[in-house]
Amino acid sequence: MEPNDESDDRAESFGVWLARQLRRRGMTQHELAEALGMTRAGVSAWITERSEPREDKKRAIARILGVDEAAVHLRTVDAPSERPVEWRHRLAHRDGGREFGNAAAFAFDADLDVLAREATQNSLDERLPGGEPVRVRYVLHELTGARLKDFLAALRWEEDLRPHYEAAAAHRQKVGRAVAEGLRQVEEAKSLILLRIEDYNASGLTGPEYGDGRFAAVVRRQLDSHKATGKGRAAGGSYGLGKATLWATSRLGLVLMNSTLSTPHEGRTERRLVGRLDLPWREVGGEAYAGPAWLGEEDTEPAYEGHQVSRSWWADEQITERLHLTRTDPAPGTSFLVVGAHDVGVRDGEGAGEEDETGSVQAMHAKLVRSLAQNFWAAMTRGGSSPALLEASVTTLRDGQVLLQEEIVDPHTHEPARTRALRAFLEGTTVERLTGADQVALARVRLAVPPPRDEKAPNREHSAVLLVTPADDSDARPNTLVCMRGNRMAIRTRRVPDLPLGTNPFQAVLLAGYATRSETEDARLAEEFLRSAEPPEHDDWTRTEELITAYAPGARQRILDFRRDMYAAVRALVSRPKERTGEGPEALRQLLRLDAGTGAAGRRPEGHPTIRDVVGELDASGAWRVRVEVKLPRRDDPWLMTPVAKFDVRSGGRPTLRWAELIAGQNCHVDGGRLRFEPGARSASFSGVTDVDSHPVAARMARLVIDLQRTREADA
Repeated sequence: MEPNDESDDRAESFGVWLARQLRRRGMTQHELAEALGMTRAGVSAWITERSEPREDKKRAIARILGVDEAAVHLRTVDAPSERPVEWRHRLAHRDGGREFGNAAAFAFDADLDVLAREATQNSLDERLPGGEPVRVRYVLHELTGARLKDFLAALRWEEDLRPHYEAAAAHRQKVGRAVAEGLRQVEEAKSLILLRIEDYNASGLTGPEYGDGRFAAVVRRQLDSHKATGKGRAAGGSYGLGKATLWATSRLGLVLMNSTLSTPHEGRTERRLVGRLDLPWREVGGEAYAGPAWLGEEDTEPAYEGHQVSRSWWADEQITERLHLTRTDPAPGTSFLVVGAHDVGVRDGEGAGEEDETGSVQAMHAKLVRSLAQNFWAAMTRGGSSPALLEASVTTLRDGQVLLQEEIVDPHTHEPARTRALRAFLEGTTVERLTGADQVALARVRLAVPPPRDEKAPNREHSAVLLVTPADDSDARPNTLVCMRGNRMAIRTRRVPDLPLGTNPFQAVLLAGYATRSETEDARLAEEFLRSAEPPEHDDWTRTEELITAYAPGARQRILDFRRDMYAAVRALVSRPKERTGEGPEALRQLLRLDAGTGAAGRRPEGHPTIRDVVGELDASGAWRVRVEVKLPRRDDPWLMTPVAKFDVRSGGRPTLRWAELIAGQNCHVDGGRLRFEPGARSASFSGVTDVDSHPVAARMARLVIDLQRTREADA
C-alpha cells in the first residue's frame, strides 16, 4: 500500500518542501532533473506546484535526498544538511553606528523576582484556549567539571563565542563589566548556573523566521509584544519588554530556546531550536560586529544565502540533551535556557546576604518560589467550575543530581486569606457583611472607562469586584488591597489608608476586566483601559503616556476616582460600629497608659497634639501592637511629631523602645521614625509595633507608655 499524502495534516505542500530540501543539500533544480533523467522544466513544475511527481519519482527523490520514502509523503522531516549549526554574528552597521548593549534589557534589573514575574506572565498570555492551566517549571542547574565542559562544547564556546566575549569584556560600559564577570565564572571559577524556564499547554514559538509571528517577535525583534487578544483573552504584557528580562538575567547575555509548536511550521512541531546572544559592539579578528548573534543553521533562502544569517533548526534528541533543553512532556510550549543566570540580590557562591547563607542556587530557588507565590497566587487558585489558570514549580540540580526537590507552588500555603477570598468568589459563597472569621464579603466598585481620544461618546461603566476577608494569623502585611485584571497576575498591592481605629486585620482583592469572569463589552473596554494605565513593570494603574494619548481628557482622573472608590469600599466593608466602653482585657488595660507629657507646671502646653485613645495587644512574638488616635489643634501647617514608646518599670528611668514598624493612618504620613499630621486636620491616627529586641524586660512585666514629642522641621 502506498503512503497517503493526506495522512498528516501538518504536511507542507510538496513544492515548498522540495525547494527547501534542494537548498539544504546545495542542489539545483537542473542537478535534480539530471539525476532523475528528466527535464528541468518538469522539476520546476513541481516546485511551483503546477504538478506533483508520480510515486516512482517520489521514491527516486527520497534516494537522492537521503531520506526514507515516508519523508517524501509526510513531509514532516528535512533532508540532512551539510551546513553546520553554529553561531553567526551580525556585522557592524555600515554607517559606523555602535550599540553598547540592548536598551530594552536596561528597563529591568537583573532580578529573579522581575524575571519570574515577566516570564510567567508571558506564559499565561500564551495559554492555549480551553480549561487546562499552563504549566510553568523553573529548573536551576549548576554545572561544574565534565558536565560544564560538555555543555560548552555543545555550545561551540571555543570556536564561536570565546573571542567575542573577551572583546566585549574589554569594554568599560555596564554591559562589558557584566560580561567580564560572566567570563570569569566560566574561565576561573569553572562554574555556570543555567536557569531553564519551560511552559506546557502554551502556544510555543510559532510562525516564520522573519515575518510576523511569535518566533520573530521573541527571537528577532525588540519591543514587539505580539500578544493574542480578543473576547475573553487579555494580554498581561503590552510593551514587548518582558522577554528582555531573560537576557538581562544572563551574565553572558545568552539565551537558548527549544519550542514545541501548537501549529506546525514547515510541517513539524517538535524541537525547534535557536539561540540568541546579545553583546555590545566589538571587534574580533579585525572585523567589527554590531551586537547580536544567533545559533542555528545558515539560512539558504535566496534572500539570505551568503549573508551569514542563522535560522532555527529542527534538532535531534542528542544535541537537545547536551544543550540542557530536553522537554519532559510532548505538550506544546517553549523552554528558555538562561545561560549564566544570576541575581543582583544573591551573591555568587554565597547566600542572599542575611536572608540565606546556604548558597546561591538555594537562595535563588527560594526567591523564585516567593515571587511566583506573591505574583501569581490568584492565577493558581481554582474554585467551583473555574480551573486554575497556572501551575508552577521550582527544581534545583547540581551536575545532574537533584539538590532541591521539585517544589510545587501552593497558593493556599503562601496566601491563605487571599486565596480564600478568590475561591469564595469563584464558588459563589460570598456574603454582604463579615460576621465570621472565614467569610468573604463582596462589593462592587464602579470604573468609568472614557472613550478613545478621537471619539465623542459617554464613559462606559464597568463593575469591578471587591473581596474582603479576615487576615490569616501568619499574614506579614495585613490590611492590604491587591488589584488584578485579565489573567489574575497581581498588578497593584498597597496598604489601605485611613482605616478606622480598631479595624480587625483583613486582606482585600479587587478583580477588574476579564478577571471578573465577565466577557461583556464593558469588561473588554476596562481591560484595555487598565492595561494602558500600567507602566512597563505592570505594577500599578497610574498615568502613562499611552493612557493620555489614547483616551479622552480626564482619563487619569478616572484612574484616581477608581482608586479612591476601591479604598472607600474596603473601609465600608471592614468598619463595624461599636460602642466605646473603655473596657477591654483587664491585664492589657493595666499594662497600657498614655503619657500626656509634662511642661513646667506638669501639664501639656495648650495647642499641642494629644493622644485621645490607644488600643493595644501583645502579639505572639512579645511585641506591642498599638493603634493610637490623636487630637490635633487646628493649624495651617503640618504637625511634625515623634511617637515614643517607653516601659514604665518599677524602679529607675523609663527605658525607650524602638519601633519595628510605624504605619500611617488617617491624616498622617510616616517619614522615617516621625509622623507628619495633615494641616487643618482635627484628628489623626497611626499604628505601631515595638521592636522586641529593644525590650529590656518581657512586655508582660512592664506597663507601656505612649508619648508624642514635638519635632523641628530641620530635624524632620
